[in-house]
Amino acid sequence: MAAVSLSPVQASLSPRLLSSHTPQSTPNLSFHSLSKPSIPFPSISLKLYNPIRPCSLIIAAAVKNLAETDLVAVPLTADEFSKKLPSKSGVYAVYDKNDDLQFIGISRNIGASVFSHLKSVPDLCSFVKFGVVDEPDRESLTQAWKSWMEEHIKTTGKVPPGNQSGNATWIRQPPKKKPDLRLTPGRHVQLTVPLEELIGKLVKENRVVAFIKGSRSAPLCGFSQRVIGILESQGIDYESVDVLDEEYNYGLRETLKKYSNWPTFPQIFVNGELIGGCDILTSMDEKGELAGLLKK
Repeated sequence: MAAVSLSPVQASLSPRLLSSHTPQSTPNLSFHSLSKPSIPFPSISLKLYNPIRPCSLIIAAAVKNLAETDLVAVPLTADEFSKKLPSKSGVYAVYDKNDDLQFIGISRNIGASVFSHLKSVPDLCSFVKFGVVDEPDRESLTQAWKSWMEEHIKTTGKVPPGNQSGNATWIRQPPKKKPDLRLTPGRHVQLTVPLEELIGKLVKENRVVAFIKGSRSAPLCGFSQRVIGILESQGIDYESVDVLDEEYNYGLRETLKKYSNWPTFPQIFVNGELIGGCDILTSMDEKGELAGLLKK
């Protein structure tokens, strides 16, 4: 779902694509961690329609005006959603039980987006209006959203509550990626504890540890990317270590191979025990065995 955030100042409006945030716990070990800089999502400035660009005018005309669009009661079950609301791209407006407009959004799947609102803010999600965009590229979706937003502001003189800047009820903040662990303070720092002992301490004091190529934010091989995807989908807290980091994890690859008696990467440990690599983790996930193991 793509959500839209607006400043209360009517002269400047911009939609932003956002996602959910899951809190992460702090690791018990005093290993060094590397924070990754956040990358802001691009914003789109909302300008008046340009008569030189007839495509925008055609797109805006393809979606009915907000006032002319039928108000539909929000279904209460997933089956009803599939029957009443489309799983197509477009713009939608959510109303509360008093028919007050609460939020205008853009989505690649209108039904799924409204369903997520129903679960998160049921008291504010009673009715919905929607307009399907036939050619749902970024510009056409933005133009459809813009036309509804400008119409509402012109009629009421205010931005919907859910679209106001700083709103935390409707707008989900992007997740903050947990930093990868560093086993040493630097390549040229003399260790007082053998690297193999540091590995043992790490895997035994943390429930799930993934030794991967690259970082969890930017895996550098397909197998590592697959492992991170599986762990993220399980919604668990886990630690990640970049075996390619020669500055802060120097010598880790060869030492870890000896420690685990496993020749390839990634390597996943659960409760201090080696589970295996990407193939084993994928197989366990597909068979439904992984969820049970991770809950132990």
